[in-house]
Amino acid sequence: MGPTTDDLPRHAAQKQFPVQDDCLQLGGVLLTRLAERVGRTPFYAYERDHIRSRVELLRRVLPEGVLLHYAMKANPMPAVVQLMAGLVDGFDIASAGEMKTALDAGMRPSCIGFAGPGKSNAELRAAVAAGVLLHLESEEEMQRVAAVGELLGITPRVAVRVNPDFELKHAGMKMAGGARQFGVDAARVPAMLRRLGRLGLDFHGFHLFCGAQNLSAAAICEAQRLSVALALELAEFAPSPLRALNIGGGLGVPYFPGERALDLAAVADGLDATMRALRRERPDTRLILEMGRYLVAEAGIYVCRVIERKHSHGQLFLITDGGMHQHLAASGNFGQVIRKNYPVAIGNRVHGGARETVSVVGPLCTPLDLLADRVELARADVGDLVVVFQSGAYGLTASPTAFLGHPAPLEVLV
Repeated sequence: MGPTTDDLPRHAAQKQFPVQDDCLQLGGVLLTRLAERVGRTPFYAYERDHIRSRVELLRRVLPEGVLLHYAMKANPMPAVVQLMAGLVDGFDIASAGEMKTALDAGMRPSCIGFAGPGKSNAELRAAVAAGVLLHLESEEEMQRVAAVGELLGITPRVAVRVNPDFELKHAGMKMAGGARQFGVDAARVPAMLRRLGRLGLDFHGFHLFCGAQNLSAAAICEAQRLSVALALELAEFAPSPLRALNIGGGLGVPYFPGERALDLAAVADGLDATMRALRRERPDTRLILEMGRYLVAEAGIYVCRVIERKHSHGQLFLITDGGMHQHLAASGNFGQVIRKNYPVAIGNRVHGGARETVSVVGPLCTPLDLLADRVELARADVGDLVVVFQSGAYGLTASPTAFLGHPAPLEVLV
């Protein structure tokens, strides 16, 4: 017997979204009606009021003066990015494609940071021409940026992404500490800064991103404190004042049984102390938190339709028109070491009467195409709607949609 709905994070269906007549609502619209409005399944749906509320919560709780940036890789749907443009202080991007979406949404180039290893020369030219802040990931990239600036007659705006010796403890995905493709090892940064000054680049600050998907307030606070302390040390070698310091995010959301929501108040208390230390040394430095998952994950659902009920060796399968090609993370193939189920429900029978233990699978010719394994759900019939919660981040664009040639799912913001 797998986890029951009572074992799953309770906010998934009962708190995040209201239920009327046993049917999930999103943005005040019944799921059955929304499915008709969209026109076909599968689809992703994101609730704009939930996104607004999450940003408002952060503004209310975090210390005054902290700038919020949206990491577009979490969900680059243009409508979501357009909404975010009016809510946050800037965007963090990782490709020229994301830069186009950010600029189209009206975000000022000066409020856009471009990170990521392996930026092509074409991307560097576009970024320098646009005037966005380039986060340098290596000494070699610094040389290429300087050459682009000289060619275009534009002084590039740059920050140095630092790979510190410490990591974000308890992170679902570690991005710093030890050998990494991200950033410049901290020990190499002083020499790089001296060279940066001779190249005439417009230095703005540092970017430190230690890890992602963390539910430990203590670990996040420690990484933030160490990041600011390291930045202050390195700033002594900088060719100009430290104007901006992006210390990443790392704030996680609960997905699986037993996980508890992050204690945001504890994070805020720790960050307040860290900010005071920064203000004493560098009162004019802007402190930036870069968040993606924390802003959008819980605002989104993935919806697919039951095509067939199938029994095999005493196990019941709900075969749907969705699957891992459209939601790789829910299948457990996007960084999970031991596969766990995302919260799921039958969206038009949230509580239901009769219950049954089922495995929810898709139409692909691979055993990896598994959205939920042996979970207790309301009894579903052909045509009913399966909902995967916590799907607002790293869903569609993090999935191999071309696999087996099925149509891509639609996306809506409601």
